[in-house]
Parts: sequence; structure tokens; C-alpha cells
Amino acid sequence: MEFPQQQKPAADGKIIYPLGVKEITDKISNDEVVKRLKLVVKTYMDMDQDSEEEKQQYLALALHLASEFFLRNPNKDVRLLVACCLADIFRIYAPEAPYTSHDKLKEIFLFITRQLKGLEDTKSPQFNRYFYLLENLAWVKSYNICFELEDCNEIFIQLFKTLFSVINNSHNQKVQMHMLDLMSSIIIEGDGVTQELLDTILINLIPAHKNLNKQAYDLAKTLLKRTVQTIETCIASFFNQVLVMGKSSVSDLSEHVFDLIQELFAIDPLLLVSVMPQLEFKLKSNDGEERLAVVKLLAKLFGAKDSELATQNRPLWQCFLGRFNDIHVPVRLECVKFASHCLMNHPDLAKDLTEYLKVRSHDPEEAIRHDVIVTIINAGKKDLNLVNDQLLGFVRERMLDKRWRVRKEAMMGLAQLYKKYCLHHEAGKESAQKISWIKDKLLHIYYQNSIDDKLLVEKIFAQFMVPHSLETEEKMKCLYYLYACLDTNAVKALNEMWKCQNMLRGLVRELLDLHKQPTSEANTTAMFGKLMTIAKNLPDPGKAQDFMKKFNQVLGEDEKLRLQLDQLISPTCSCKQAEQCVREITRKLTYPKQPTNPFLEMVKFLLERIAPVHIDSEAISALVKLLNKSVEGTADDEDEGVTPDAAIRAGLELLKVLSFTHPTAFHSAETYESLLQCLKMEDDKVAEAAIQIFRNTGQKIESELPQIRSTLIPILHQKAKRGTPHQAKQAVNCIHAIFHNKEVQLAQIFEVQAIKLLVRWLLGMKNNQSKSANSTLRLLSAMLVSEGDLTEQKKICKSDMSRLRLAAGSAILKLAQEPCYHDIITPEQFQLCGLVINDECYQVRQIFAQKLHVALVKLLLPLEYMAVFALCAKDPVKERRAHARQCLLKNISVRREYIKQNPMAHEKLLSLLPEYVVPYMIHLLAHDPDFTKPQDFEQLRDIKECLWFMLEVLMTKNENNSHSFLRKMVENIKQTKDAQAPDDPKANEKLYVVCDVALFVITNKSTSCHLDSPKDPVLPTKFFTPPDKDFNNDKDYLSSEARNVLLTGKIQPKQTGVLGAVNKPLTVTTVRRPYTKTAVSDTGSNASTNSQPISPATTKNRYSSEASEAGARENEENPQIVKAEGGKKVRKLTCDNARKLGINLH
Repeated sequence: MEFPQQQKPAADGKIIYPLGVKEITDKISNDEVVKRLKLVVKTYMDMDQDSEEEKQQYLALALHLASEFFLRNPNKDVRLLVACCLADIFRIYAPEAPYTSHDKLKEIFLFITRQLKGLEDTKSPQFNRYFYLLENLAWVKSYNICFELEDCNEIFIQLFKTLFSVINNSHNQKVQMHMLDLMSSIIIEGDGVTQELLDTILINLIPAHKNLNKQAYDLAKTLLKRTVQTIETCIASFFNQVLVMGKSSVSDLSEHVFDLIQELFAIDPLLLVSVMPQLEFKLKSNDGEERLAVVKLLAKLFGAKDSELATQNRPLWQCFLGRFNDIHVPVRLECVKFASHCLMNHPDLAKDLTEYLKVRSHDPEEAIRHDVIVTIINAGKKDLNLVNDQLLGFVRERMLDKRWRVRKEAMMGLAQLYKKYCLHHEAGKESAQKISWIKDKLLHIYYQNSIDDKLLVEKIFAQFMVPHSLETEEKMKCLYYLYACLDTNAVKALNEMWKCQNMLRGLVRELLDLHKQPTSEANTTAMFGKLMTIAKNLPDPGKAQDFMKKFNQVLGEDEKLRLQLDQLISPTCSCKQAEQCVREITRKLTYPKQPTNPFLEMVKFLLERIAPVHIDSEAISALVKLLNKSVEGTADDEDEGVTPDAAIRAGLELLKVLSFTHPTAFHSAETYESLLQCLKMEDDKVAEAAIQIFRNTGQKIESELPQIRSTLIPILHQKAKRGTPHQAKQAVNCIHAIFHNKEVQLAQIFEVQAIKLLVRWLLGMKNNQSKSANSTLRLLSAMLVSEGDLTEQKKICKSDMSRLRLAAGSAILKLAQEPCYHDIITPEQFQLCGLVINDECYQVRQIFAQKLHVALVKLLLPLEYMAVFALCAKDPVKERRAHARQCLLKNISVRREYIKQNPMAHEKLLSLLPEYVVPYMIHLLAHDPDFTKPQDFEQLRDIKECLWFMLEVLMTKNENNSHSFLRKMVENIKQTKDAQAPDDPKANEKLYVVCDVALFVITNKSTSCHLDSPKDPVLPTKFFTPPDKDFNNDKDYLSSEARNVLLTGKIQPKQTGVLGAVNKPLTVTTVRRPYTKTAVSDTGSNASTNSQPISPATTKNRYSSEASEAGARENEENPQIVKAEGGKKVRKLTCDNARKLGINLH
């Protein structure tokens, strides 16, 4: 608008003052000036816009008040009164101000703005005048006059800065309202907001300023909300220049753009309508740090509690999700951290996040995998419904992560969820059911090899699954129903945990016993061995060894410490006593105090493992009471999610396991009375478990509890005579364990068990002077050949025959563990024993393999028996083959570890080194009854499978050039003859064929086998003749076609009808060919020297399908007969097969 011409004062130019006001000049004092100005202020306050006469009258005074004398007056009160007058003048003369000079107007408004600083002190006597000034300016919108000034922006900036600086918490609502009216009118009615003016508003949103003056922040926040329609375009322009065009110089706030966006979004998302697409552009920046900054910002925007940005701006949300796969690690890490807030504040977005978190849970960066777990667990702890099954599945997977930190976080996180929702039931049964799998999966980790994993599982069990801090009754109820709900593998893991803890207690007890003995070199050596074994059961065994040596030294010097430790591991130690002992021991070891004490931490690990924090006499009593309630039907079984029968069975199994580890805790009449009730129950498993508990814990029943004894004996007799086979066995064992007159008791129950009696008798004699072992071995061999029916009258049921075969095979294994009997076991009998692992009955194969494994892993059986596992390649059941492979791995590992730890073992490498099993395996396979035609491709393929079953495990690593050692060993065998039949060309041919197949496998699977062998292998003379210098066997026994079959595994079908019928299974009418009895030529041997292999028509398959089915029909109870699968063949030993082994039975 055009400014009007200067209004003319009175004609004579004289300044007219209000009535009673004398002239105001620089000649009078400040006090007098103030006095006169107050009257002038009152006059102007009373005037309104309609007072034309007065307006004209006081025009000269209005112009005079804008003179330099007043505007630059040093007196504060004078300036305030003048400012109030000027504000009223603008009100009275509006819309045309009496001042026409642009410079004068600018000077006046800057002067008024400076006076507004007086608003800061609300306690000032003049505050009301300052408030009046503000109110007047806001009401009249006086500053709008400045829009016509070229440099009006300077005035507005100064005004805004002044108002933001003076606002404080002592101002009332009216002050803030007038400030907002004044500033908002400038923004809304102006042509636009300059960047400088926008900065004066936005600077109050920056965190540093926000924290300094909260009222200024609130004022800016309210101002922006009020002017959102006008100021949004200015804000968009600012961010466009900084974010898109990169012009950081446009504002001093450029470096705070992300903070500003966050604050503006929180104030009103409409302020950023045009800015959000710019952020999508920045998310795709090539600069990783820039992407990181944008991701951090958007994480706050998307994750804010009431934010609807993700639904309102789907393109930006999808673009943001893409950053979960960013190449820059910090960006991915920030995205994962954001997910936690997002899951908690926006459950509806969980579906979008799940797939991205799945990928990140497999991120190569450990920190990211760790934070994925933290994200999911934190959300789950807030509300289990926030995390779906997939997300929890990611955490479950990470329990097997290669990094300990990640595994630990996953396990601890799931343990916390289990305690919160399953133990405390904070979210009801439905939530508890949702994560009921956690308990099983946590215990499964106990199967891992890492001692850290095992220790963490023990800690989780003691703190989260069955908290040791609970009262005994509550604690045992928790354990009772937990055990009933665990799956089979978890139960085994828990049992193993207690077993390991008990074993460690035993080691510590043995160590303390050594301390009680006089000092000697042998004593010191024994102590060192115990300490090394204990250290293996603690974290970081290397450091643990040093700490255990130090702990042992402290034990030797401190008798009180030994007494405390002795009490801790005592069978009679209660849980409360254990806690007290642990506190006392740690207190003694705490001095001198250190910030970190790794020695003390290691000792704490040991104490935590050996302290009985769950089980004592009181706990067993509580468990038995729970069992009684289940039996009586008064327990809360259904409420806990288990049936009464399941609770009873699981409770007894639990007590059975604890009877092994804590037998002393069971010794009370009350406990045994309850167990007697269980013995009378119809459930076979329950009764069997109760018998085992008596066997394990009842050593003092006969002497201390006669009433229990008199009730127990008749029940045991009844179970031994009429119970199931397992019950009978357990009843006999129970009588043997707890009664002194066991012979009398046993005589009443059963006749002599021939096989076990004979074997135990022989093992007790430990010599063969009477040649009894020879005849016993022949009897056992006859038992195997006759399939368990020595009379061959077919009056024995299939299941009993299976048990007899198993007993015979197991008996040979037992005898072979004694050196004096091992030496007289012939190769033929060894082969016959080995063939039990291919028995037609699944349970026979299973139990025999387990017995074989246990004896081998304890180094009780000679190395040659490990070759028997090669025959497992023919087992039709996949699980049995897998189990056999695991047995091999374990046995080989044990033997190699033994050799490393025992320097003297190097002198016995022939009986310890796993590679020396190969000659025995080759000899065993060469005498396989199924191997009848050395050039038959299918038989060769079977031989190759058996060889590779063993060689694959042996050749996993090429330690000490072992591959060339294996090759050299097989080549050496080809230069010998079969000691079992040295003059039999066919037997030797089969041996050499197997050697060639073995060489074929070794050379095809190893590139380093052709190197020179580090040492010359030694061959067992029992199976191979010494090499003949005149004999050089360089013949290749495998045709090119045979090699191709071995390489590809494919056999070209032949058209010949005769050969095509070879592999057909025998029908039911095919009967075992009875063997011909001949006189024994040498009574001093357990095998006939005249026995020669004969070649009648024999069975190719070790089972015929029909025979298997017929056996299954007869087999009404275990063991079960498993039908051959997948082309695999299982073995039925016949007399013909025995003859092939060169065995004549008399």
C-alpha cells in the first residue's frame, strides 16, 4: 500500500500536551519526564479511533514521541512509556500511521521490539506495562505495517528472536497467546516466510535449545501448528535445498535437518507432506553414512507410538524396509534395532518385518544376529502376542549359532519368556501353550559339545525352568510337571545333566579323599589327574586347569575350606545347607577384593555345578507326595496339561533317575511306602521304575527298615516269576543289590541262566586251563548258527530265539574283553559274532550295536571288533546306519584322544590306532557269507559300501599322512595270504578282490594317498600270513567294467534268466540246510581244524521277505522283526552260512 502523506500538526506547529502535562524536553530530569509521560500514556490509552478531534490535536505530540530524544533515551522507564504511547498511536491512527518515513518506521518498530525484552521478568514492577505493550501490539497487529518496508524481515527476525528468548515458565497463558497472535499474524498475512525467519522458529526445536528453554519449544510448536498451511511450503523449500540439492549453506540449521524432521513430524505430520518423498531419495544415497542418518530418522518416525506414517506412505515404508538388506553393516544394525520399537508400538507391521528379520537372523555379522534376538525377545517380554511363531523360530535357530554370544542371548531370551509366560502364567494358558516348546529346545542344547552351552543350560534350568529360589513344595511341583511335559530327547538331556553333575561331585569327593592321604608322588599324580578331569568340565579348560591347580593349593592349606566343600558334596547335604556352603566358600576366596577375579568366577562355576540346589531328602519327599496325589486322583494333573497316568509314569521315571544321582535322599519309610503302592499298580512301566528305585536306593532297607523289607520281598518274587521280562530282570537285580541272603532269594525265583552264568564264571576264573572257554565258545557259536534254537525242534518262539542270539553274541563280546579268552577266539568265531549286527531282528541289531559301541569306547574290546561296524552299511534301517556311523566317529575320536594324552600309548599303536582297523575289516568282508562270487558286480558294490562306511570316517582328516598309510597297508595285505585258509585259492582271491576295492575307494576319495607312507604298517598275524619274498602280487583283480560299476554304482542288466534269478528272495518252503555233525579233531580247540567251506545252494539274502513276515506273526511281543527296506539286506545265519565261515559245530 502507499503510505499517506505526513499529517499536519496544528497550524502553528506547536506541540499540544494533554491537560495537566507540561512540555517534555531534555531540559527536565528523568523522573519528571517519566511523570509527564505516564499522563501522556493514560491519555492515549483512553483515546479510540473515532476521536478525530483529539487525533488531530495530539498529532504533533505523536510525531514528537518518535524523536531521537525518546527513542534513544537511556532511561528504561522512559523507553517503556514511549513504547506504550507508540503502540497506542498505531492503534488510534490505524490503518494509517502518522509516520511516513520508512526509516522512521523501521526505527520505531525495532525500538518497540527491544522494549518487549522486559517481558522476561514477571516480578518486575513494570511487567504490567510490558504486558500492555504486547497485548496492544498483538490486538492491533501493528507489525503488519512493516510488510511494506523493504527490510521488514530484519524487524520480524528481531521480534521473533526477542519473544522466543523472553518466554519462560513464569508466564501465564495470556502472555503466550498474545505472542502467538503477534507472530502468527506476521506469518499468515505476509507474502512468505524467509529462511532467516524460519530459522528463528526452527532453532527452538533442536534438542540442545529444546532442553535449555522448554517454553520456547512449546511456543514454536504451537506456532507451527497454527500456521501449518502457510509455513509448510517454506519448510519444504528449506529441506529440498538441503536434502536434494545439497545446499547446506542456505541455513545454519542444515546440519540439524534430521533432528528437525523428527520434531516437525511429532508436532504435525502435515508440516512434512512434501518432505517425505525427499527422504526416500536420500535412502538410496551412495553414501553409507548418509543412508545411516536417514535410517535412524525414519526409524524414529515409523516407530513412534502413534505414528501412521507406514500406512500413509507405503512407498517410503517399502523403501525403508529395503535398508534391512543394506550393504553397510551399521545401516542393517540400525534397522534391526528399530524393529523392536516397531513390533511393540505397531503390531500390525509385524508381518512386514518378519521376512526381513529372517534374513538378518542369518546375517554374517555377529552383532546383527545378536540384535535380531534382542529385538524379538524384548517385544515378546512386553507382550507375547507381539511376536509370531516365525519370529520365535528365528530365535530358536540362533540357539545353534556358531558364535557363543549369539547362542547365549537366544537361550537366555527364550528362558526369560518361558519363566514369564509358562512358569508364572502372566498371559494365560494360551500364551503358555504357544511357547511350550521352549523347555524342550533349551534342554536339547545340552547335547552340544561345547561346555559353555552345557553350563548355560544348567544355569537356565536352575534359574528359569525350576527356580531354586522357590520353596521346596513349589519347586518340586514345578519339576514334577516339567518332567512330565518334556519330550524324550529333553528328558534324556536332563538326565544326562544330573548324571554329569553327579559325576563331577564324585570327582571332587575323590579329590578331597586324596587330600586326606599322606603326601606322595603317586598321590600328587592322582590329584593332577583329577584336577585335569574337573577342568574339562569347566569353561575354557586351558585356564580352568591353572585355576583348579590354585584351588587345589588353597584346599591343601585351608582345612575349614575342605570341610565346607566336603559338606557341600555330602549325600546328606540339604539345599539350604548347600547355599550356605557356597556362600562361605566364595566369601573365603573373595579376599583380597579385586575388580575382576577370574579365579573366583571359575570356582563359582564349579560350585554351581556340584551344589545340590534342587534335590535333597525334603525335595524327594515332596516329589513322592505329588506322586501319591496323582495315584489317588487328587493332584492338579489336568490343570497342568498332563493326564494322571502320564504324570504317574513321568514322576516315577524322574524318581528313578534321581535314585541314581541322589540315592541317600530316598531313605525314609514314608518314601518307600509310596513306592510300594506303585509296585502294585497294573502299569508295567510304573512297576518297573519302582523296582529300579528300590534297587538303587535300598541298600539299608534290610537292616534299618524291616517292615518295608517284609512287604517288599513277596512283591519282588511275584514280579520275578510272573512279571514282564524287564520286570523280572529288575526284580532279580533288586534282590541281588539289597538283600544279604540273595542266593536263597534267587533260588526261589529262577533256574540257572546258562549263558550268563557260564560267561560270568569264565570271567571270574580269568584262565582257560580247563579248556572250558573252548567248549563255551563252541556252544555260543552253535547258538548263533541255529538262530537261538539249539534243538532245532522249532518249539521256541521267535522272540525268545532273538533274545538267545543276542545273549550269545553279547557273551562272546564279554569274553573277548578278557585277554586270555580273546586269544582263543578264532577268526571264524569272531566273524560269526560280528554277523549278529546284521541279525534279522531289529532289536537284536540295535542292542548288540550299542553293547559293541560301549565296550569299544571304554577301550575294553580289541580294535578288531570295531571292524564289525562296517557291516552296518547293509542295515535296512536308515537310523541304525546313522547310529553306527556316530558310534564309529565317537570310537575313533576316543582312541585318537587317548593316544594324544598318553605318551605310552605309542608303543601299542597296533591295538589303538583307528587306521589299524582296516586289515580286520578287509578280512571280515572277504569272509562275508554274502560274498560268494568275487566278480559279481552287485556283491562288489556291497563290499564297496561296507568299506566306504568305515573309510569315510577314517579319511575325514589326513592327519600325519594317514591316507598314504591306509594305501600302503592295503597294498601290504595283497602281498600276504589269508591265514584262515592260506592254501585256498578262492579264499585268497576274495581277499585280494576286497583289497582292490579298498584301494579303488582310497585312491578315488583322496588325492594325497600316493605320497610316501610315514611308517610301514604292521599286519595281524592271526588273520594274515607273513609276506613271502618270492611272492609278488601285482595283479589287478577288478575288471574295467567292475571299476565302472564301483565308480557309478550302476549295473547294466543282463538278459540271462539264470543270473537274473540269483537275487530272488527265498520262499517259505526254503528250509535251512541242516549241518552234518562230524567228530572234533582236536579237543583243545574251540573250532574244528577239519572244517572246510562247502558250497551248497545258499541264500543270497539274509532275510527272505516271507520268512520275515512269518516271524513277525509269531512275534507277539518284542523284539520286533524289521522288514528289509531300500534294497538293503539283513542277515539270517544258517548252517550253510556257518559252513561258509569255516565253522563246524559239535
